[in-house]
Formats: sequence, structure tokens, C-alpha cells
Amino acid sequence: MGTGERIAAEALALVGAPFRLRGRCAATGLDCVGLALLAAQRAGIRIDPPPGYALRGMADGRATELLTRSGFRPVLSASPGDLILVRTGALQLHLMIRAGRGVVHAHAGLRRVVLMPGAIGWPVLGCWRFPPIESD
Repeated sequence: MGTGERIAAEALALVGAPFRLRGRCAATGLDCVGLALLAAQRAGIRIDPPPGYALRGMADGRATELLTRSGFRPVLSASPGDLILVRTGALQLHLMIRAGRGVVHAHAGLRRVVLMPGAIGWPVLGCWRFPPIESD
């Protein structure tokens, strides 16, 4: 199983975890960044978010800069395990993880991590691949 498939599997295993803004723990809650970090960690990749990230009020270029600085690389379309950066509202960015025919994301409105099948309902700003695991 490749890196992307491992990350997708770990993201799917987190479906049902509670939502919590700035959350980094499956038991107490995850936000979209926490979901990405924890899925990667469980797949064997350690990523530390750069200081100063905030998906609310952040410009697209700044988000791109932070993803690049954290070791992600842009890709044209998302494969399983890739991050998808979307705009959910004015000055509001959100991360999702591609998993099969849908995406896994920390849904603030539903207050939990969900698998959303089908098309993404928000404008996609870019797709990003996690850094590979050393043994891949």
C-alpha cells in the first residue's frame, strides 16, 4: 500500500471523531488541520504546521506558502490521500482528504469528521500531496 492509500485509510478510520476547532486528538476533537496531521501521523508521516497558520482570514497565497513550507507539493488533481484546499466562504479556507470516491473532512456544522461522497460543493483552490514516507 502506497503513502496516499495509507493516509486515505487513516482518514477513513477517523470518520465519526468529534469536531473541535484547533483539535488535534481523535478522542477530544479534530479540525481540518488536525485531521490531516493525525491521518499523516498514523500513516507514518510527521508534519508540523508552520507557526502562524489560520485558515480563517488567510489569503490563498499564504495558505499555499504554508503548505509548501510544510513539505507538500501541488498536484493537478487529487488521488487518494491527497489534501484538497477549498474555499467554504469569504476568507474561509478548509482542508479535505481524498478517499476513494469522496473526501474526508472535519465538518463544523455536523460537529464530527465525515465522509462526503460525490462532488465537492465548494470552489477547489488546489490539491496537495503529502511528503512520502522514507521507505516509499
